[in-house]
Amino acid sequence: MFVFYVFLVFFLIILLIFLVRIFLHRTALIFVLRKWGEWISDRIHVHQHLKVPEFNENCQQNQFYQKVSVYVNSLASVEDSDFTNLFSGKKSNDIVLCLDDDQTITDTFLGARVSWMNKIGRNHRSFVLKIKKKDKRRILKPYLQHIHTVSDDIVQRRKDLKLHINTDCTWRSLPFEHPANFESIALDPDLKTKVKSDLESFIKSKQYYQKLGRAWKRSYLLYGPSGTGKSSFVAAMANFLSYDVYNVNLSQVSDDSHLNMLLLQTTSKSLIVVEDLDRYVAEKSTTITLSGLMNFMDGLLGSSFCDGRIMVFTMNSKEGIDSALLRPGRIDFHIYFPLCDFNSFKSLAGSYLGVKEHKLFPQVEEIFQTGATMSPAEIGELMLVNRSSPSRALKSVITALQSNRRSSVGSGGGGGKFGHRLSESAASSPVPPSTAEDASGVAWKDTVVPKEFRKLYGLFRLKSGKKPESLDHDQEIIER
Repeated sequence: MFVFYVFLVFFLIILLIFLVRIFLHRTALIFVLRKWGEWISDRIHVHQHLKVPEFNENCQQNQFYQKVSVYVNSLASVEDSDFTNLFSGKKSNDIVLCLDDDQTITDTFLGARVSWMNKIGRNHRSFVLKIKKKDKRRILKPYLQHIHTVSDDIVQRRKDLKLHINTDCTWRSLPFEHPANFESIALDPDLKTKVKSDLESFIKSKQYYQKLGRAWKRSYLLYGPSGTGKSSFVAAMANFLSYDVYNVNLSQVSDDSHLNMLLLQTTSKSLIVVEDLDRYVAEKSTTITLSGLMNFMDGLLGSSFCDGRIMVFTMNSKEGIDSALLRPGRIDFHIYFPLCDFNSFKSLAGSYLGVKEHKLFPQVEEIFQTGATMSPAEIGELMLVNRSSPSRALKSVITALQSNRRSSVGSGGGGGKFGHRLSESAASSPVPPSTAEDASGVAWKDTVVPKEFRKLYGLFRLKSGKKPESLDHDQEIIER
């Protein structure tokens, strides 16, 4: 009897230690309980098995098998499989996980649990879907559609992007390797977030567009002075969506029919870009008619062939453009690209120089407040060539901004390269505050010296016995 009690005490101690360890590892306990629950559920419910073979009855490759393979190997539960294959991806540092032969993993959709088995037969491969009969009617159709959508999105993001350029009759393709992304663009962060949200919403809204009876496409207008990042923004959009880019050169298009043929040759889920549209419209340097251009922008002929397209048009200014070209529905999203301000400058300094704060920043901000400005491309180039010394780079920017300011004042605000860009920026900006203003709220262009005052000042100089100088020189003195 004594031996029995000793054994019982020893057993209880071991059990207590086991329970304490289980309690300390609650995650493991939950995992074990879940597995037990799944095992019991599999024994109670009736299941149905659906096979997806690699080849069809005509020995042709089953396209749905490829989609299931992409989808199954993208599931997080692949890592929990007893055997998983590791392969190198397209990039040297990419590792791809693939389910091994005769292995099973689980998936959850709309609250229902299903499983996939990578089954290997004597002469064929297949994926076998195991689903509860009580869930089949409720989830099978939407689940298969979900597999289509997810696999297409994965393939889209894995593919090598192409840049297509139109020639006489067709497109010529080149690898698209532009590294731009939204984080590297010197633009308002809230605006970039809004654009990314809009793009993500669009690519997920195919069924919604079909329900509305509208072509599944979206159009953007990027406008602003040269060098403000419009082309880089287009590249960032393409990289964000993993879309091919079709760059339409209207000067190489012979007529409306040629333009429509180029549109029909584009693929679904692609970016169609027309740069400097305002120049073609203003100079009438193309044989395309206005109605033909509007039909192209509407995507009427290509809507049934090119679902998911995004059209992007760039302009230096919207001034003088027919409002019919810019109406809602034809252009869905207008984005203005201004010349550089202090916030944009700090963003560029962070990207090019790795500098978030610097002792020269207050001086740069003060110069920007006087109305001096440059394009992000010009400031970025100065930082690029002086990137080894942030202080030298910032000093070169300060010198260029001061030179720009003197050039603008000396020409009355309208001469020189930078003065022209500043006036263009003010003319094309949709928001009045984008024009540089003095402390009283009066724009610089409104402070030009009246003609009568210049005459009076000249008469005063004559009476004082001084030799009169040019009126332009006098105006410069007065403005200073």
